Amino acid sequence: MESKKLLDAKGLACPIPVVKTRKAIAELQSGEVLEIHVTDKGAKNDLAAWAKSGGHELLKQIDENEVLKFWIKKG
Repeated sequence: MESKKLLDAKGLACPIPVVKTRKAIAELQSGEVLEIHVTDKGAKNDLAAWAKSGGHELLKQIDENEVLKFWIKKG
């Protein structure tokens, strides 16, 4: 999946991945995709809820070798 920007939030505990995601997505244009890598399992629900509440679209989410990867399209 093509992403405009990659945010590496591995090793960070909630709510820091969500805070960093909010900052990173603010730098993108509407329709661009942010890829986020996290290791905190709590981020699975937090990032999905944050994307929905912010008018963004969670395009894809995978668990790969203990790293959760998300692709969020800016609304």
